[in-house]
Amino acid sequence: MAQQKTSYRRAIAPEVTAELNAARRCLSEGQAQTAFEHLENAHILGQACTSLHVSAHYQMLRWAFHQRDWREAAGQVLRIVGAASKTAIGLVPSGNTGGSNISPFARLPIRDDLATKIRRAKAQTLN
Repeated sequence: MAQQKTSYRRAIAPEVTAELNAARRCLSEGQAQTAFEHLENAHILGQACTSLHVSAHYQMLRWAFHQRDWREAAGQVLRIVGAASKTAIGLVPSGNTGGSNISPFARLPIRDDLATKIRRAKAQTLN
């Protein structure tokens, strides 16, 4: 039987969820920087979908509060608003890691492993 095609959100959501879960696990183990790297991965993977994009920024905001990093927290509040209002119309810079240490307008190269996951999810997507 042929593989059924699905939406990009449904195709990429398991990858995003895995990164968010890894971030939570690392944070609970006191590995804050590694946790943030997983949040950045979740951001890159999910930034084409409004709900996943906003979710990644929300988790980054929670990370910032946990770390008492008020600069990061302020940046994430702005990025949540941007993600909620701009993603659906395609105004997201691909590859941007989503942290406040990067301009919200900067396009960045996507790591090969993440690019492969994105390509795989797009291949499952309805045209």
